This record gives sequence, C-alpha cells and structure tokens, in this order.
Amino acid sequence: MSVSKTDELTAENKMTATKLKSMAVDLLLDMVGSFLIAVGIYNFAAASDFPFSGISGIALIFCHFFKIPIGVMTVLLNVPIILMCARRLGRSFFLRSLRTMAVSAFFMDVVAPLLPVYEGNLMLSSICLGVISGLGYALIYMRDTSTGGMDFVIMAIHSIKPHLSLGRIIIVLDCSVVLLGGILMNGDVDRIIYGLIASYILSVVVDAVMHSLDVRKVALIVTEHGQQVSDKIDDYTQRGTTLLKGQGGYTGSDKQVVMCACSNNQIHRVQEAVKEVDREAFLIIMEANQVRGNGFRLC
Repeated sequence: MSVSKTDELTAENKMTATKLKSMAVDLLLDMVGSFLIAVGIYNFAAASDFPFSGISGIALIFCHFFKIPIGVMTVLLNVPIILMCARRLGRSFFLRSLRTMAVSAFFMDVVAPLLPVYEGNLMLSSICLGVISGLGYALIYMRDTSTGGMDFVIMAIHSIKPHLSLGRIIIVLDCSVVLLGGILMNGDVDRIIYGLIASYILSVVVDAVMHSLDVRKVALIVTEHGQQVSDKIDDYTQRGTTLLKGQGGYTGSDKQVVMCACSNNQIHRVQEAVKEVDREAFLIIMEANQVRGNGFRLC
C-alpha cells in the first residue's frame, strides 16, 4: 500500500472519528438540555399553573383545558411551523432540530412526570423555571439546533436580523404568548406577572450562557515552519488552520503566519504543538467574542 493511500485512510479515519465525537456531544447536550427544559416547564410552570412562553406555553394551554400531554401537543403544533420555516433555516438545521424535538418530547412526557413537582412559592417557581429552562435552551442553541416550534421562528428572525440577540427576540415573542396564556388559563394577574418574570429570566440566562460560551481563542503563530506547525496543531486538536504570508519588518525575511481559532480548553494544546515544532516561533493569543464558519463547532 502506498504512503499516499495510507495518509488518505488516516485522514478519513480522523474525519470519521471527529464526526462521531461531534454527534455524541450533540446527543448528550440534547438530552441534558431537554431534561432541564422539561423539568422547568412540567415540574415548575405546569405545577404552579402559570403561563409560559413559546410553543411549550401554547401546549400548556391545551394541557390545561384538554389534558393533552405537553410533549405530544408541542410536536403537533410544530408541524405547520416546520413546513413554513424549514427552507429558510436549511436542511441540516431542520434535521438536527427534528432529533432535538423528539428527545425533548420524550423528556417532557416520560421523564419529567417521574420527578416530584414544586408547589411552593410562585416567585421561587418562576425563578427556577427561568434559570433551569434557560440553561437547557442555551445548551441546545450552542450546538446550532433547536426544540422546533417558536425556536424555528426565533432562528428565522435571527437569520434575517442577525444584529438582534436571541434573548431580545425571545422576550418579545414570549411576552405575547404569556399574556395570551394567562388570560385564557385563569386570568390571574399575579400568575401572568410571574410568567413574564420567568420569560425574562430565561432570555437573560440564554444570552449570558451563549455569550460566555461563545468566547474563543485565536492564535497567531509567526514561524518559518508554517505547514509543520499546522499539521501538528491538527494532530493535537483536530482544528483547522489558515496559513498567511508574512515578512519580518526588521530582517525582511519571509515568514509564515499560522492562524488557528479554537475553544478555551484547546489553546494549551495549540501552544504545545507549536513548541514541539518550533521553539523560536512568535505566538500571539487573543480572545474572539464569536467564531463563525463552516465546520467550526464548540467541541
């Protein structure tokens, strides 16, 4: 077997392993996020009988009047929204969201009912709902997927108006659903206010978690061994790099600049990779508030 053929197989195996790892992380975060969302909605909102936001909030209304399981009703309500938004959001996002939606419905109707419900102070219930569900939604959003329904609408609006934060879009849409649910379910002003508080807390938590997790590192490595450094970084972190041409300002000699965007916990491995190839390399590490592009994922 030729060396080139071996290299091709090695690269293919690495790519397959990376994809499998990414799929495993996606599924794990789907499960954790869906569990948190289900606990927040079923064990706090539904138990306290106050309105909630989004498609889940509309499903709560049907559950209140017709005793239809929240997860099942959420899936049914998602169908027309999916048909309208699928093309706008793209096939891959659509398929990922179908998976997340199924996992979320399972946790809502099967897992959450097995846990005890909270029947205490309404203010504490609204705070717990906002924080717990906010963490769940943030974990799902950070993997570029959603639970469907209002998430599809939110993501569609965000794709049209990317300067608007997800939290702001959420709070505007959610307030409308909470007011509607509060009026139809019991007309209790206190519960409507608690629902609005929970929705606001949820949007704040989503933005806070998304922004904190979205901070990345960018490494710029000035070296005369750019390709070797790039290959070693790929071996150490499975991150791609970009090679730029440079020139020494004082010596006038040709240099290569290796640019690599990575997660915070990978920057040490990038440093080790550079050190192994070229101890004389000039390394600059910066923070990047956002990294977007084909193939860049958190894990």
